[in-house]
Amino acid sequence: MEETSTPKPNRRQILLAGGASIAVAGLGSGYLAATASASTTTGNGPTPTPTPSGTGNACLKLTKETIEGPYYLDYDKYRSDITEHKPGVPVLLRIRVVDSENCRPLRNVAVDIWHCDALGIYSSYEKQSSGDGGGFPTAFPTAPPTGSPTGSPTAPPGGGGMHAEPDSSTTYFRGFQMTDRDGWVTFRTVFPGWYIGRAIHIHTKVHVNGVFKHGAYVGGDDCHTGQLYFPEKAIEAVALTKPYSTNSKPRTTNAKDMLYTGDTPADGMLSLKYDPRHLARGIGASITLGVDPDAVHDGQDWPGGPFPPFPSGSPSPSPAS
Repeated sequence: MEETSTPKPNRRQILLAGGASIAVAGLGSGYLAATASASTTTGNGPTPTPTPSGTGNACLKLTKETIEGPYYLDYDKYRSDITEHKPGVPVLLRIRVVDSENCRPLRNVAVDIWHCDALGIYSSYEKQSSGDGGGFPTAFPTAPPTGSPTGSPTAPPGGGGMHAEPDSSTTYFRGFQMTDRDGWVTFRTVFPGWYIGRAIHIHTKVHVNGVFKHGAYVGGDDCHTGQLYFPEKAIEAVALTKPYSTNSKPRTTNAKDMLYTGDTPADGMLSLKYDPRHLARGIGASITLGVDPDAVHDGQDWPGGPFPPFPSGSPSPSPAS
């Protein structure tokens, strides 16, 4: 976010001193009409309760790093409701951030999220993201490169990890919140739609060591860049409702997505609570992110390495001598 010359405190000073164990908080009342019942569906089960600190073992797997994509912006939109009245199935998204080493919640750190609307369009990039590919490569390479490279690679192919220049001033489905004493933030949003080449997802960043003032988070580092996913069963149900059902673009499933790695919270899989018969009442989504507050990530980490892997048996490109 915004740069500053303010001295950075020691990262471990931002950890909450207490909290030997972590309890999963319930969904906020008053936003979702649906509550737990016999017809309520859960995505991947409840967010797991990490092992208390002091056991000598890592209490929670690090949530996997991934690229920020081309449409991230430091807008400093400090708000919980990021919908700006855009249509879609309501989602109450709760994210908890903990130190993966000792399971202590990280308090007063900034959690940033952004995602496309119900038809696959990103605010600030409405012209670019309305195209089939959404500014993102649609698949890993299917064959070894031909010819001789003329220099070292500087970014993933297709611009997926590079920043794009905005083409509009819209800001829907973007915002950040500061974690409370237990490491939680809450966002009111809608279920994202899809565009060609990517599974449905929500981008997120965790910013540490900065200063929150006047509605902005100033300075600091990004200790985590991730993407959050939804279970296929929920996606299939939402896709039958409007406005999602009007999207004529083919949908990429989780299993066929180039960045999706699995169904666990460490892979970014959300736990859901909803009534499939009454989706208009909303969906509760939650996840605990295990992060390393001492890490610094630039948002260019492809799962498994800095660049997409080549198919098995294919030679990897070498930098020019």
